[in-house]
Amino acid sequence: MAQPDGVKIGWWDLTTDEAHPDSPQFLPALVAAVARWKAARPPGGLTAVAPLDAVPGAASVADRPLTPAHPVPPPAPPALSAPDGAHVVPALAGNPWPAEDMPATGAAQPAIHTSEHSTAGPGARPWIDLAAHTPGAQAREQARTAREAAPVKTVVARLLGVHTEERAWRIGADGEVKVAAQFAKVVARDPRWRVLHAIPVGERGADIDHLVIGPGGIFTVNAKHHPGARIWVGGNTVLVNGHRQPYVRNSRHEAARAARLLTAVCGLPVPVEALVVTVRAEDVVLKQQPEGVSVVPRHQIARWLLRHRDIHTPEVLEAVYEAARRSTTWR
Repeated sequence: MAQPDGVKIGWWDLTTDEAHPDSPQFLPALVAAVARWKAARPPGGLTAVAPLDAVPGAASVADRPLTPAHPVPPPAPPALSAPDGAHVVPALAGNPWPAEDMPATGAAQPAIHTSEHSTAGPGARPWIDLAAHTPGAQAREQARTAREAAPVKTVVARLLGVHTEERAWRIGADGEVKVAAQFAKVVARDPRWRVLHAIPVGERGADIDHLVIGPGGIFTVNAKHHPGARIWVGGNTVLVNGHRQPYVRNSRHEAARAARLLTAVCGLPVPVEALVVTVRAEDVVLKQQPEGVSVVPRHQIARWLLRHRDIHTPEVLEAVYEAARRSTTWR
């Protein structure tokens, strides 16, 4: 779609009713043009191709199938299978799609998909596409904040090898990048697997390091980077160099929360398993895996995921991924 002066402002997917502006500044003009075009169409009409002059103020519209003036919500995907130990939340009653994600009717403005924060018109709720997030982004931002708050202390601590909050965040971010590299191997072997990184959850700065969605299961992943450390796991107890860590409890909570939020959006029970991946530890002793949580060294994680039997259909995986990539799912 272009303005009368020939400047391209983006395109509109008439199948999903989503805007794709070439730049965030063009979003209001794109929404307004399509809203005017919809208002001028006869109710219930279907056309295979949008006329080039159908949108006021636009030079061209890509040939895309149109949806009815009063579309219905997509059918709910088939039920998901829940592996042993996975967190499952019962499906919510009533409409399986939240109001803000329902397709628009008539000339009302639909929910807007944009990779930037937007100030779209009334009725539109923009969402950030988390698929664009890079591994360790949240942790690296925390490290930057700590470094800027105490720059001299940070430099001195690095020279003396002192462990600080800045170092913890920085090392954590590095660990997430290393784990993400292993997930990339999984996706290369089997493209049905998908991974999201650095998912912000709630309003208090929490995040999920990685969310892995694949035919063998759905996993929240905590990357634990302990260079040269000795890690011992015995049931619910995890020791790092002899010091007990709350990794099992935190991972269980994270998986349960993810299951609840994804279930709320998808409208069917979404089982989520908790996974802790150790990074660059000198030794990892697994005496007994915790209940409901799996602890796996980084160099074994790709093989560990790929050997899971298929329990989810492609339709289910697509539905969960589409819900998970929306920032609004996690708020």
